Amino acid sequence: MAQSMFQRYGGFSVIRQVVGAFYDRVLASPPLARYFENVAMERLIDHQTKFVATLMDGPASFNDDHIRRVHAHLGINRAELEVAADLLHETLLDFGVEVDDAAEVRRRILGYATLIVHASTEAAK
Repeated sequence: MAQSMFQRYGGFSVIRQVVGAFYDRVLASPPLARYFENVAMERLIDHQTKFVATLMDGPASFNDDHIRRVHAHLGINRAELEVAADLLHETLLDFGVEVDDAAEVRRRILGYATLIVHASTEAAK
């Protein structure tokens, strides 16, 4: 049986490193950094490690209602979600994830747009 992306790239320990590096980029990104003011980053990184693991066919621990609920109050627009997806894609590549696999993770996160995006791009300008 073929290994999942989660297994091929080292499981939770490596994915946690990826997510930590991803958030370094997010916090340096002007359109995204504002969402993380006064956020307990260690807790968020632990939480997002599980989410990224899920995106990589690891143990699933998220449902649509949870994802919608935690993002509803943030007013994230589509362009911001795409910036975040691009930063994750770049980070995955930096950690040796194959191009096709990194693109698949990006595609999967954008597949959650209806649950994450709660503002139009124009409204954010």
